Amino acid sequence: MNATETPGRPAESVWDYPRPPRVETEVRHIVVEFAGIRIADTRRSVRVLETSHPPVFYIPPQDTRHELLRQSDARTYCEWKGAATHWDLCVEGRTRVPDAAWSYEQPSRGFIAIAGFLAFYPS
Repeated sequence: MNATETPGRPAESVWDYPRPPRVETEVRHIVVEFAGIRIADTRRSVRVLETSHPPVFYIPPQDTRHELLRQSDARTYCEWKGAATHWDLCVEGRTRVPDAAWSYEQPSRGFIAIAGFLAFYPS
């Protein structure tokens, strides 16, 4: 089996994803871990698909350990979703991964479904 395929799901290509991006609910179990610590665990994520970009899973804030995240000074802007807030991952009181996650606290109209949800960089 190809490493990019999930059993029971057809293969996807980022070149087939839409522009502007599409938002869809996701029921697969999504877990985010760092150094053996579970940061997020959900079956209620939202997946955003955008041409030439890998899918991004946005996790509801109630399914994350928000006490391990500290807002960073970094700011970015997406032409579709709006202004992003970035988050450092802090373990044992110190920053372990700067800008490990991002969120759209007040996203553009078409992306209200991800308001306040967190996305994590895969590495």
